[in-house]
Amino acid sequence: MMISRRRTLRLAALGTAAALVSRPSSATGPSFATAKVRIGVLKFGTVSWALDTMKQHKFDTASGIDLEVIDFAGEDATNVAMLAGAIDMIVTDWLWVSRQRSEGVDLTLVPYSTAVGAIMVKEESPIRTIADLKGKKIGVAGGPLDKSWLLIQALARRDHGLDLPATSDIVFGAPPLISEKAMQGELDAVLNFWHFCARLEANGFRRLIGANDAAKALGASGAVSALGYVFHDEWANENPDAVRGFIKASAQAKDLLARSDDEWLRLAPIVRAQGEELAKLRDRYREGIPRRPIAEDAADAGRLYRVLAEIGGERLVGSAPEMAPGTFWQELPK
Repeated sequence: MMISRRRTLRLAALGTAAALVSRPSSATGPSFATAKVRIGVLKFGTVSWALDTMKQHKFDTASGIDLEVIDFAGEDATNVAMLAGAIDMIVTDWLWVSRQRSEGVDLTLVPYSTAVGAIMVKEESPIRTIADLKGKKIGVAGGPLDKSWLLIQALARRDHGLDLPATSDIVFGAPPLISEKAMQGELDAVLNFWHFCARLEANGFRRLIGANDAAKALGASGAVSALGYVFHDEWANENPDAVRGFIKASAQAKDLLARSDDEWLRLAPIVRAQGEELAKLRDRYREGIPRRPIAEDAADAGRLYRVLAEIGGERLVGSAPEMAPGTFWQELPK
């Protein structure tokens, strides 16, 4: 039955991928790369910043991999391609990976970023705490089952007895639209993805509370990776040089982005920001680079899973009451 599902998904994914154009796997000349890695990404997503850095400085070929970056128009398309085996790797969240594992799919992840969204308000806003959101018009990106939104709700209920969906006017929308409405003053507060929040910070907004702050208040011991590089266990077992080479190259790229302001200036056209906006995006990206053992990350994700399962229910996690074992890849090189 699983084979039938994979074959069906593969046909759908290949139909999608056929309309896409992959980026060249190397910038110039031959390389000694031997392990192929096909990664699917959103065309204008933040993952592209690290991948561009990786290829610009040839960290991929130096780590023995031939990296092929394939652009997709939406997250659903990347997920289908991943499940079908049409690509080797994507970036997505651990809740989706856990749900797939609980349903018998051998996906796993390596932490990619702890950067998450935040409740943003204008600098002059009288809103100072979560309790002040009562009765306010709040814009939320990502939909009603977004992890950050659920964590904020859980904290509001626990600490203030406040049911935000019941006591406030909640408006869901696409991230760019939510930010635009906030800038126009049509919303009292917004919860948006981290990079949209960084842009708002550069344009007269302040953070009321971040999803990571809520996560720590609800039991996490540190910043939890919201997203990870996701791949099949079977693929990793059959291609250990590929996955380890990719992890090494990714670490090198992130190390450069963590310490080089010049690299961010080079990336400015891709990031589509300059000046204060670019600086805020750079600083928030750096804060989101995972820096602790994967076992600690996985343990905290397991704690948060229970909180999210309670508030999001089966629509979010399916029938699994606990995060599926193996959601975080345990073979990460030391």
